[in-house]
Amino acid sequence: MWFNESVIYQIYPLGFCGAPEINDGKEMPRILKVKDIIPHLKKLNVNAVYFCPVFESSTHGYDTADFSKIDVRLGSNDDFKNVCDDLHENGIKVILDGVFNHVGRDFFAFRDVREKKWDSPYKNWFYISFDGNSQYNDGFWYEGWEGHFELVKLNLDNPDVKNYLLENVGRWIDEFKIDGLRLDVAYMLNRNFMGELSHFCKGKREDFFLAGEMIHGNYKDIINPDMLDSATNYECYKGIYSSFNSMNMFEIGHSLRNRFGREDWCMYRGLKLIGFVDNHDVSRIASILTNKNHIIPAYGILFGMPGMPCIYYGSEWGIEGRKEDGDKALRPYIESVQSNEITEFISRASKIRKESKALCYGSFDILHMTNRQIVFERECDGERVIVMINADENEYTAFFDAKAESATDLFTGEKVNFGSNKMEPYSVRFLRV
Repeated sequence: MWFNESVIYQIYPLGFCGAPEINDGKEMPRILKVKDIIPHLKKLNVNAVYFCPVFESSTHGYDTADFSKIDVRLGSNDDFKNVCDDLHENGIKVILDGVFNHVGRDFFAFRDVREKKWDSPYKNWFYISFDGNSQYNDGFWYEGWEGHFELVKLNLDNPDVKNYLLENVGRWIDEFKIDGLRLDVAYMLNRNFMGELSHFCKGKREDFFLAGEMIHGNYKDIINPDMLDSATNYECYKGIYSSFNSMNMFEIGHSLRNRFGREDWCMYRGLKLIGFVDNHDVSRIASILTNKNHIIPAYGILFGMPGMPCIYYGSEWGIEGRKEDGDKALRPYIESVQSNEITEFISRASKIRKESKALCYGSFDILHMTNRQIVFERECDGERVIVMINADENEYTAFFDAKAESATDLFTGEKVNFGSNKMEPYSVRFLRV
């Protein structure tokens, strides 16, 4: 499937496009700004864009008010269709955020319950008790997402709720020609609904991509032929930055081997997870690394390890943002895209990965590992790519059995001999045997 060979670019549209934090009800075609960065996306060699919420909401997008229309702060449905059409014309797939676990308090059905209470035909769309009260003094208690009562949990066992959501997903596929969904809080999303959603989407498009947000839990619970294709790889996310900050490559090395190695006991061997070094919910990689020289080596691990790499907008040129400073710091307005050595590395690494079966589908084996260096191999159908990472400020020569005398450096195109496996300080090498 196309997604197995993809490099994904994540955009938080409300932030990226400079929308007001509170919905002011004024329609403004800010989403058209995405069209301006298509040349940048092509330069990065990404072939899929994952949009965080784009549908009508009151604040941050995850408090959906209307699943049928684009948030007025971003523009109209026609504006978004225009963007999707341009992306598709340039060979870039479109993945949307599927926020189905909960809605905002301004969602039409919940507004009806607030107004009519017990007499509302939508009262069973939510988990409500008329024997209690809410912190908003609604006259009834309801379940919110993890204690956040601005996010009202949907009853996904209710056929009317499921039909409503599936009808809207069908409209997104037909109207915007979307290619996939990333399911918000999939770690707690109703499993029956997830299965029905998968059956529905795959029925409309066999190659439709479904991925789930998994912060914790067993990925195999949701990745299977009857549910999802992929999930966010939070388990290895921490291992990447932590290995550099502690100068201990054994942390990420053991995480990758235990999950993706050849042994039968490896937990996620064969699963195609979405890898990342940052996203809209965590500190930027440029902020969380204690040594900025480690940014490119961190991306080297991301593009070399199993899974589909996902790049968060702005991080490809090293912008900063810390979780403790709030959502706005993580989801900023970008006046114009930039380019530097980080961008250039990601561009080359994206192209290399997409053109390599070993990097897209290959097995995982560690060939050499120290506190400050890691060398691992990916292999598929006779193609072998050796990934060499040096986190140290000094040169390092790695001794390992490459089972070959020479290889091609995929970044430079040069032929290299394995007699001297020298690694420059803070370097990344991808060698095809």
